[in-house]
Amino acid sequence: MNRNYRRTFVACCMGFVTQAIAANFVPLLYLTFHTQYKIPLGQIALISSVLFMTQLVVDILCVYLADRIGYRRCVIGSQLLSAAGLFGLAFLPELFPDPLIGLIASTVIYAAGSGLTEVLCSPIVEACPSEHKEAVMSLLHSFYCWGSVGVILLSTLFLSVFGTESWKLLACIWAVIPLLNIYNFAVCPIEPPVQNGKAMKVGNLLKMPLFWLAILLMICAGASELSMAQWASAFAEKSLGFSKSTGDLAGPCLFALTMGVSRAIYGKCGERLDLMKFMTFSGCLCLLCYLVASLSGAPMLGLLSCVICGFSVGVMWPGSISICAEKIPTGGTAMFALLAMAGDIGGAIGPGLVGNIAQMAGDSIQAGLLVGSVFPLLLVVSVVILKILQRG
Repeated sequence: MNRNYRRTFVACCMGFVTQAIAANFVPLLYLTFHTQYKIPLGQIALISSVLFMTQLVVDILCVYLADRIGYRRCVIGSQLLSAAGLFGLAFLPELFPDPLIGLIASTVIYAAGSGLTEVLCSPIVEACPSEHKEAVMSLLHSFYCWGSVGVILLSTLFLSVFGTESWKLLACIWAVIPLLNIYNFAVCPIEPPVQNGKAMKVGNLLKMPLFWLAILLMICAGASELSMAQWASAFAEKSLGFSKSTGDLAGPCLFALTMGVSRAIYGKCGERLDLMKFMTFSGCLCLLCYLVASLSGAPMLGLLSCVICGFSVGVMWPGSISICAEKIPTGGTAMFALLAMAGDIGGAIGPGLVGNIAQMAGDSIQAGLLVGSVFPLLLVVSVVILKILQRG
């Protein structure tokens, strides 16, 4: 990374940490909301759905608005919205007759910030002068993983020491991170993703078979990652027989940790690795992990496959973005926004499919994961097809 753009990279890394806070902090409080506000668990589940739907809407809006408004204004706005939403968690539930309305309103606000971060930070880093963009992109996305691990561990420690009733204070503490990051984005150099305004239009992108293959890659990457990540705790608890606290730490936390390790390794050694081969290896390893988790009857082997799955999916999302950015260098904001939307669609479809299949199979999460193995399989097939097209 060029020395002049280090602050830009740091700002984007902190942006991904903020996104991790938005995605992982509130789920730790679901039972607290249920107890404190007497909200049924079925209604609390709406928070997750609203998060994904808001991010999808923001992804679509960015296709048309980000270039017009300007990247700097939009990315500063992303941090403001993230901070406002997290602060809102502490105050808005008390301002409405139904606390759920306040929680949903806060979720919409910080999810909008999270969606902007997701769309804008990747092209900002991609536009920075760098010799090994794939490695830099992977290192950037690893900070989402480190943020996830930090949020889970530090929040659990804070609430254990100060009590669950202190969650509002913790929400305000987490909101400080995006507030501080506003300064970084205000002063750092930000280059346009495509020089001289020659970015491709959406219609031209949609006419390219390569772009549709990249969309499939992102859907499979999002589904492969989040199907296991969101069901890891329940899988460890119900199918493998671990306690709730052990399931949370051994499931989502270790999953995020190994995913971050994978991205960091590629970020440091990417110039010596072939991205296509690494993606193929990762997809095959992910498929193996899904099959072992779903078919093995040994608890420790099942848990190990869940943890290794985090490593296997690490490079999929940033790798798919890097492949598309290299093959379609004039894709611009529209390309990055549509890729982010595809990843979010995969993140919504995958866990939903696993849950529905599990319910149909008599609450067997293993059956759901077995069907979920179709996503890493499709990803491997997509990479192979891409390699064949590249040779042709």
